[in-house]
Amino acid sequence: MRTIKVENQKGHEIVGEHLLRQIREGHLLPGQKLPSVVELAAAYGVGRSTIREAVSALKAMGWLDVRQGGGTYVKPVLPSEPKSGADVLFQGAESLVELLEVRKVLETGAASLAAERRTDQDLERMRAALSQMEHGLSAQDTREGERADIAFHMAIAAASGNSLLVQLMESLSDRLTETIRKTRELWFYKEQSTASRLLTEHQTIFEAIERQDQEQAAARIEAHLIKVEQVLRSALESDSAMQKKGLDK
Repeated sequence: MRTIKVENQKGHEIVGEHLLRQIREGHLLPGQKLPSVVELAAAYGVGRSTIREAVSALKAMGWLDVRQGGGTYVKPVLPSEPKSGADVLFQGAESLVELLEVRKVLETGAASLAAERRTDQDLERMRAALSQMEHGLSAQDTREGERADIAFHMAIAAASGNSLLVQLMESLSDRLTETIRKTRELWFYKEQSTASRLLTEHQTIFEAIERQDQEQAAARIEAHLIKVEQVLRSALESDSAMQKKGLDK
């Protein structure tokens, strides 16, 4: 089995966890503006890049809203608070496989719209996520790859230009993180070529969106999520078989 490097907790993760705790405990309220990057860096005693990474992660998870030239705000409606009946369904999903079925419906539509409506800024955001994903793969940094994976899928939703679709994706952000973490763990326990294919699949999705091929963008993200589902189903069946074997002894 290949050795996988799992980094110790980094500065931006510590800052992110503290900011998230401040939000959950009500010290930072929904809609409230955060101090500037400079002020936060001074308060935490870290560099500005550490603050930006922490903010970027919380934004991808749906806790913060970063406005171009306007500062960073706590989301008016937090991921842990029901926004709609859909939120209750997402939180009550019985399994990761069930959630993947929802993702296939949402993300194939998002990819098609993204291919039609994407801007240069949207493409740059996706490229940045792919670059981070590639770095995480080469460094065998599971956490970096996981964050990049989430950022890529959220960037596609944003590129759709449909605010309701973005809200639906944000509303299942916690479970989205869970599925991505689990599938990446399973993938990365396999050979390097298999892990590399995970990056390649994301790159081909990006290429279809970049050339505005709606049909291919939807087809490629659907094929990707079908493979993710197969990996999860295989793991679940293996676990079930092991449990049955243990009971039969």
